[in-house]
Amino acid sequence: MAEPTRLEPVTLTGHGIRLEPLAESHVPGLREVVADGDIHRLPFAPHVPAPEKVADSVARLRADVAAGTRLAWAVVLEANENGADEQGADERVVGLTTFMNLALADRGLEIGNTYLAGSVHRTGVNTAMKRLLLGHAFDTLDLLRVEFRVHHLNLASRRAVESVGAQQDGILRAHRILPDGSIRHTVVYSILALEWPGIRVMLDARLAG
Repeated sequence: MAEPTRLEPVTLTGHGIRLEPLAESHVPGLREVVADGDIHRLPFAPHVPAPEKVADSVARLRADVAAGTRLAWAVVLEANENGADEQGADERVVGLTTFMNLALADRGLEIGNTYLAGSVHRTGVNTAMKRLLLGHAFDTLDLLRVEFRVHHLNLASRRAVESVGAQQDGILRAHRILPDGSIRHTVVYSILALEWPGIRVMLDARLAG
């Protein structure tokens, strides 16, 4: 397969969720997402905007998509056959995620800038989202490597990345200075194309169970 020169927005659906190309219409739902569990106040997550800054954040992400430097999706919890999600609500936006740091000539990218509503943490939504993103990266785009980068103190996110089969490559020490002036060491994880078939089977079995 010829290497892609630009990634085009696409809707990804499966396992009870839908990843929709990020649009201005998602702003109200994302305001509720960042307020759900006050996730915008979580330590080690400066990429999560406060509710009043969601519109600006979405506008910047959409500009990146238009420039071809990123793909961004709103994560939507789908309604079941009774017209409601598992919590009895209609379809609703529960998060945001992106393909970023695109290195298409080397057939690689990073999954990052992800956040999910506090009420869907540990419900399987993150696993379903990663399954769709990784399937698109490896099965459709024929990439060689997908990367994840996590704050060294963000143990919950590190465990979540490790749980989908990613291997730690190393730590970029004193990698970033965060808005509060603290120093972030960045833990780098990756999944390779040759590892994906086994990870796909593992994730599908987990989601089926």
